[in-house]
Amino acid sequence: MQNPFNKSQLEFIDLITEIVKNAKALKDKYTEETDAPVNYVCIFCQSEKEFDFLQKTALSLGDILDQTYSGPLILLHTPIKTVSGNVRIIKIRKPDPQRPCRGDADFTVKNFEEFKKQVLDKKYFSLIKRPKFEMIELYVPGENVRVYFSNPTLEEIYLGEA
Repeated sequence: MQNPFNKSQLEFIDLITEIVKNAKALKDKYTEETDAPVNYVCIFCQSEKEFDFLQKTALSLGDILDQTYSGPLILLHTPIKTVSGNVRIIKIRKPDPQRPCRGDADFTVKNFEEFKKQVLDKKYFSLIKRPKFEMIELYVPGENVRVYFSNPTLEEIYLGEA
């Protein structure tokens, strides 16, 4: 059977799975949430050329869910399988000198409030409040990915799913 994806799409899928793999390793090292499934992935573009290319590739695999100031949120037609479950929502982030790492992954924890109590006083964790949600960031300098835990998740906000 012939692969339905072209070379650019396959490289894009590999990039998503690599970000999740690295984010899972970081999450597992610093939390006890080893079974937390991924619910969203963001690619941090390193140039305008890469942003244009990855956005075009992502749009060949899905549709814009929302246009944010830092780049489009895209709902994939077919979820991407990763080591932490399927990803349906991705973001292609515009180049930002403050984001030199490759990307981030958001994971769903069973009890966000309890998790927040457990990790917020630990090194590398911080709370970020947004108008529609709050998230806990796990950022370790020198790592190539960041990890987030959002409440509610983007799937809940945009798709009405828990």
